[in-house]
Amino acid sequence: MPDQQIFKRACKLMGNRFELSVVTDNEKWANEKIESGVNEIKRIEQLLTTFSDDSETNRVNQNAGIRPVAVSRETFDLINRSIRISEVTRGAFDITYGSVDKQLWNFDQKMTALPDKATAKKMVRLINFRNVVLDDENCTVFLREKGMRIGFGGMGKGYAAERAKQIMKQGGVSSGVVNASGDLNAWGLQPNGQKWTIGIANPDSSHEIFSYMDITDMAVATSGNYEKFIMVDGKKYSHTINPLTGLPVTGIKSVTIITTNAEIADAMTTPVMIMGINTGLNMINQMKGIEAVIIDDYNNLYPSKNINIK
Repeated sequence: MPDQQIFKRACKLMGNRFELSVVTDNEKWANEKIESGVNEIKRIEQLLTTFSDDSETNRVNQNAGIRPVAVSRETFDLINRSIRISEVTRGAFDITYGSVDKQLWNFDQKMTALPDKATAKKMVRLINFRNVVLDDENCTVFLREKGMRIGFGGMGKGYAAERAKQIMKQGGVSSGVVNASGDLNAWGLQPNGQKWTIGIANPDSSHEIFSYMDITDMAVATSGNYEKFIMVDGKKYSHTINPLTGLPVTGIKSVTIITTNAEIADAMTTPVMIMGINTGLNMINQMKGIEAVIIDDYNNLYPSKNINIK
């Protein structure tokens, strides 16, 4: 009998590098299951993209302040869950972040000065999840103010990874990994019978590992200021913007979330970074089945209470 091994495929989807892995002794079968996962991610990309005028997301945005828009139950439920996360995080997570004027922040390294606080505050006035009106009976979404925009950059990648995992599991894949640009969704065991070992990236050098963790049936997502940032007067400013102030987050280099669902893991990294070490960890410690590891600007590591890292 052939030995179990890991079969992988990498591709660019949703603007990110996805790598799907399957543990089996049959390469042809593995490729079929990986293809089913890839197709599911492509389907979700078409559903949520803001780069296509006829996507549900863009139709909602185009009718902001005008009329409710009927969407699929899938999109409706995703928006509904996002609003619940906004409520839990007191607005630190907000899918209406797309309302911010792109002129405010441009992280292409050409920015040489921060916008003043008054300008930043004025330009984020349209970011408000409370102005997303959901009609469950008619399955419609309405943005109350003209100029409002929703976007799924904060959770869409995680949702796609979770759906790909579910499709692959339904197809009989008992062990595998969906890696969405470093955000991992792993289930089952490696061919050697061990759990999957994942590394938390060093915020100062994303190709180096800061610490390791053994997981199975878990999702891990990391958000860090090493991904996209600007330098102003010798200080690094993260691309993570506080929706309440319009200004970038400081003090934290990276946040890693560990939980059972990739959508939740993806969605919770940004609000913990925005809320800060003490408030963020306090929130995580009150929630069941979710853990966090925070690395501050001085490389101090702050784990939530039930975490076990190497």
